[in-house]
Amino acid sequence: MPSNSKLPSSRSARDGRRNALVWCGVIICTLLTLAVIIAGIVIFVGYLVMHPRVPYVSVINAQLDRIQIDHFNGFLEIQVTIIIRARNGNRLAHATFLHSNYTLSFEGEDIAQLVAPAFEVSKNSSVDFNYEVQSSPIPLGPEQADQVEAGFNKDLITFGLKGGARVRWKVGRLGPLEFSCHLDCRLHFHASNLSYVPSSCTSKAK
Repeated sequence: MPSNSKLPSSRSARDGRRNALVWCGVIICTLLTLAVIIAGIVIFVGYLVMHPRVPYVSVINAQLDRIQIDHFNGFLEIQVTIIIRARNGNRLAHATFLHSNYTLSFEGEDIAQLVAPAFEVSKNSSVDFNYEVQSSPIPLGPEQADQVEAGFNKDLITFGLKGGARVRWKVGRLGPLEFSCHLDCRLHFHASNLSYVPSSCTSKAK
């Protein structure tokens, strides 16, 4: 009768190899988990050290230089100056603003496009743009003319400003970041002296 004495030893060898593979898998998973944890700690510490801030745009001042209504022909002419500031509060990174484009409107009618070429803002700095708008005669319907007159009576002339820019900046080893900042504001002026009524007009990131 043939002997079966070798069977237990071969089964033990297979079990030993299986256990070695299991332990190798456990070690590899442990190392990968540790690597992910360490990478997360490095990113978190880097964030705390650099404390990145989102660049933004805001209206810091404005002036209604002229507003004149032609009642006979039903036209309105305006001249307005708007100062928009691009702010980069990061201490360690420059920021690039791209595709800056804003639409100025009055009583629902677009009257001007405010645009700027790509520009860079140094770290912890800002750049101001003075937009001077002198519109062509704006035709007014009866309702719009009534609203303009109501604004004069209330000593309050209101414009809409909508638009934004793309912003790109690099946060250390975290890599480059890019997002859109959007403005959607109403700019108010006194009709009596054409002065700007200060209000919050700051972009929101998207």
